Amino acid sequence: MIDLNGINALTLIFASLLIFAIAYRFYGIFLANKVLRLNAKITTPAVEFADGQDYVKTDKKVLFGHHFAAIAAAGPLVGPVLAAQFGYLPGALWILIGCVLGGGVHDMVVLFASVRHKGESLATIASKEISKPIGTIAGLAVLFILILTLAGLSLACISAMHEAPWSLFTIILTMPIAIIMGLIMRYREGSVTFASILGGVLLIVGIISGHNLMEMPAIANLFNWSIDTISIAIAVYGFFASVLPIWLLLVPRDYLSTYLKIGTILMLTVGIIFVAPTIQMPAFTSFIHGGGPVIGGPVLPFIFIVIACGAISGFHAIIATGTTPKMLGNEREILFVGYGAMLVEGFVALMALIAACTLMPGDYFAINTPVAAYDQFLAMHPELHAVDLQHFIDRIGIDLHGRTGGAVSLAVGMAHIFDKVPFMDNVMAYWYNFAIMFEAVFILTAIDAGTRVGRFFLQEMLGSVIPAFKDKNWWPGVILCSAIFTFSWGYLVYTGNVSSIWPLFGISNQLLAACGLIVCTTMLIRMNRKKYALCAAIPGIFMAIITFWAGYVQVKDIYLPNEQYLLASLAGIAMLLMGIVFIGTFIRWSQLFKVKELKVDMYGEEVKELVER
Repeated sequence: MIDLNGINALTLIFASLLIFAIAYRFYGIFLANKVLRLNAKITTPAVEFADGQDYVKTDKKVLFGHHFAAIAAAGPLVGPVLAAQFGYLPGALWILIGCVLGGGVHDMVVLFASVRHKGESLATIASKEISKPIGTIAGLAVLFILILTLAGLSLACISAMHEAPWSLFTIILTMPIAIIMGLIMRYREGSVTFASILGGVLLIVGIISGHNLMEMPAIANLFNWSIDTISIAIAVYGFFASVLPIWLLLVPRDYLSTYLKIGTILMLTVGIIFVAPTIQMPAFTSFIHGGGPVIGGPVLPFIFIVIACGAISGFHAIIATGTTPKMLGNEREILFVGYGAMLVEGFVALMALIAACTLMPGDYFAINTPVAAYDQFLAMHPELHAVDLQHFIDRIGIDLHGRTGGAVSLAVGMAHIFDKVPFMDNVMAYWYNFAIMFEAVFILTAIDAGTRVGRFFLQEMLGSVIPAFKDKNWWPGVILCSAIFTFSWGYLVYTGNVSSIWPLFGISNQLLAACGLIVCTTMLIRMNRKKYALCAAIPGIFMAIITFWAGYVQVKDIYLPNEQYLLASLAGIAMLLMGIVFIGTFIRWSQLFKVKELKVDMYGEEVKELVER
């Protein structure tokens, strides 16, 4: 029998690279050629409706950077770290399987559906492919889920940024750098490479100089913001990111952030290859049956909810029907942008899992167990006592006990690996703060894109009552919808906390992922691709069942016993809305299966029914 405990981290890295490369080469191309039949001759919305504001044809490398930066938020970093409570193996298996067969498929089919529907939202696609009532309910569900998602992401960002001057300085610096890049790429033809190099150099200079500048008390105090100040600032940033031209701030900033994200992950990968650390966390812990200090439920079904964006994510549907389809210049690029970015995110998730699992289990649980509950936890599990935690505290200069949420344990794990690289000793504090800043950048780039997409959703919904709101260039509508949507999640951020909002993220996010797959399956069935539609239908139905199961357990065993009635109500609303959408969609499937006569659509393809484009 193979002993899965104490394996080398290199085993997981090489296995993931091999699996993802094979998946892209074979399954990704199968999806592109057979399932979706991507056609480079089709005029995309970015070209057909080019307006210089939202519909902007974008270089595929830049678009990949924007899309990856927008979808890769806290989920692929924090989720796998929290899931490490169950052991390294459940998380690693779900990341590899879920990313290839679930997340990558989801991102491709949703992006394809939006491109064929003029770059419109998932709710509008549902209205046209299923029915207007179902589209309306789907729109309400998406808005509800998006508000909870952005509030949760913002709170995670605040937890990493408050009273951290160096991290905050670097993050703020990315904004003027992005504007400079945007102006260069907009008004200087063929300047993507020049803007990329300039942005990268300025970012490196900013990171290095920021560390020295923050040693000056006067400057450090300017960036030593409280939680309340950062809460307001994030909402203000989200507002401006949603109303300014997409080429000026959002796209170049996300593209710039991608350098930092992918660069750091590559550095971590090289560090792991060089150090070759042993996975200290066992394959399975005693908490797989529930009762853990990080996640109260059992590994099944909660592993599918906690990992979230690292394997499959409904938030991706918001981006894939929001900003990305309005910038895609060639339909064939859906493979590279959609499936490729998801595989990269899966690799990021696996690196985060490895970084956390190289810590001694006792150190991991000391960081992720609330201080008030730690003595009781240690009395019940004396074998999980802290080993190296005091050493980390002395080197970093921060008390690490009870810093729950996953971000700190990931930063400590990354710093621990980098610290073992030759000539890198005695700089653990530097690496820790760099890792915290790296995590914050991941989160913030999802907030700006998510806020812009939320504005699109709100304009579409109000446009059904007041037609002027459907005009994306009508500035009163743009300003009003941006303000309303930003205030909705900003208020939750200002008045809430991670523990009150974050648990809903997993349930609502995965319900939305199931919705995206099931709605787009309807489109594939209508396009007379019943056999190939199973590629989207199977993961969609699986995620629907598993998420309803997890939601039921969360409400019954955790929310209600702890008298968390508001959280239970919000979870119930999300499940009810999505349940109605799923039932309406399955009825539509049965109707389409009965249609025998085929028609030819505007793309020259035989379909069961024609829908408004």
